[in-house]
Parts: sequence; structure tokens; C-alpha cells
Amino acid sequence: MAELPAGWYDVSPPISPATAVFPGDAGFAALVQMSFERGDALRLTTWTTTPHVGAHADAPCHYAPAAAGIDERPLQRYVGNAQVLRVHTRQGDRIAPADLPRPVEAPRVLLRTDSFADPETWRDDFCSLSEELVEHLAAQGVVLIGLDTPSVDPGPAKQLVAHAAVHRADLAILEGLDLRGVPDGLYTLLALPLRVVGGDASPVRALLVPRQPGLETVAGPGPAAMDGGRSG
Repeated sequence: MAELPAGWYDVSPPISPATAVFPGDAGFAALVQMSFERGDALRLTTWTTTPHVGAHADAPCHYAPAAAGIDERPLQRYVGNAQVLRVHTRQGDRIAPADLPRPVEAPRVLLRTDSFADPETWRDDFCSLSEELVEHLAAQGVVLIGLDTPSVDPGPAKQLVAHAAVHRADLAILEGLDLRGVPDGLYTLLALPLRVVGGDASPVRALLVPRQPGLETVAGPGPAAMDGGRSG
């Protein structure tokens, strides 16, 4: 991994053919079309993958009919003040409001559960979000929730109640983050999705950097979000 400046955290796991995806999804693969070894003037590959690979942003059309694609999402949701919170729950639990270790202080909340610690090994029993937690955070002005697991709902779930709550509250979500080694605290999040027309998700390169108040455009909970008015 490239060396980062002091205080920066790359919270995107590597994407490779070894990256675990939901059973039945297409994992990442790169087909070499041209290469120097074959005598070509350049290297050219074709990638195939589910967009729900590694750190990624879900679009509303992934969990609601006739809803927006990832290209229609307000980009300011994915850039600005964020708070990392380490939650201590049992493996496989849905996170409840009472599990939050301290008050919310930013309009983007990233929850570290350590329940999907190896991004190359699939397991169904990761932690997820309760409907009550989504509603609790939305009521405080949170506009984005991020999680260090593949989904905000449990792996085997048939009813996606957390996704439904996210849709009702019009929140953005990031899944598949790698928050290992990131201390609790306030940061600036940079995690823009690709402009894939009608896409149900997009991989992101998610970074946490020291707070940059001038980047904030969303009003939300706590002093960390008071740098601008709510927009989008």
C-alpha cells in the first residue's frame, strides 16, 4: 500500500480476486487483453465484478424500486466531517442506539465492529444495523452511515429492514469499510462513488484525514458539523 501522510487512514480494503463478496455475486476478476509480455505496446485489462465489492456506496435503487441510481446521489454526503465510533456488540448482533459509546458529533458516522475482520474470508455472522439505530441517527441530522461489514443488514436476512429505514430517511450508506487501527474520533471523510449511470452501487476509495472544516456543506449533530448549511 502507498505510504500515507501522518494522520491519514485508508479505510478501503484491497480489491483483488481474493476479496470476499456475497455468495452468488461476481467477485473481482481481471482479464488481460494486451500485455508487454505478449509484445504489445501497453497493458490493457477488462474487469468484471459486482459493484458491491470492498468499500462501496449503495444506491437507493439497490433496495427500493424506481429509486435513484448511484450517479444521482448528492456527492456532498460522501465528503465532510465524520465520526468513527467503536461499538462493542456480540458477533452477529444488530447495533442498537444503546450500543453507541458516546454522543454523535458529526453528520457522518462510521461504526467499527471488527466483526468482519478478514476481507478475504466470507462469514455470515457480521454485525449490522437495527432499524431503531438508523432512525436514531437520522433524527440527529446524520446523512451517512458507514460500517465495516458487507451490509447494513445481516448476511442471511430476507427482510432488509435496515436498508428500508435508510431509504425512508434518505441516508447515504457505505459498506465494507476497513476501520481496523482507526482510533475513535473526528475526521474528514472522502469517499466519492463513481458516476455509473443507474448503478445500484459503486466501489469507493475511502479516506479519513484530519478535519478540513472548509469542506463541510452539511449541517448535522455536534460542533463538528457547523461549518455550513444543510444541502442535499
